[in-house]
Amino acid sequence: METTKFIPHYVESVEDPSAANILRGVGASAGTYRGIARVVLTTDDFAKVRPGDILVCKSTTPPWTPIFATIGALVTDAGGILSHGAIVAREYSLPAVMATKQATSRIADGAILLVDGTTGVVHIEN
Repeated sequence: METTKFIPHYVESVEDPSAANILRGVGASAGTYRGIARVVLTTDDFAKVRPGDILVCKSTTPPWTPIFATIGALVTDAGGILSHGAIVAREYSLPAVMATKQATSRIADGAILLVDGTTGVVHIEN
């Protein structure tokens, strides 16, 4: 009798409490990018995003798609490799880290980040 191994669709973020400046999530679009974080909680906050900023948000939906033409990378609290943000980030060749669970609460607006969309690691530089 053949058994099927269950592979979960949800990957939990694993945090190391001794590394206060590192967030881990799911690498959803490869590449690295260093820039300024813009914490955006609603579409009303889009005006504060400047070209090359790193979009930090809870998640994205289709109305968020136009902002991808402006940003340099994406970091979200929720989502996975098949979420809206991950798919659009890949279309725009933007590094993306999804499912950090706490990006919007741990990253200050204006902080300098290094986003590694290949490994799923976000370094908060200040």
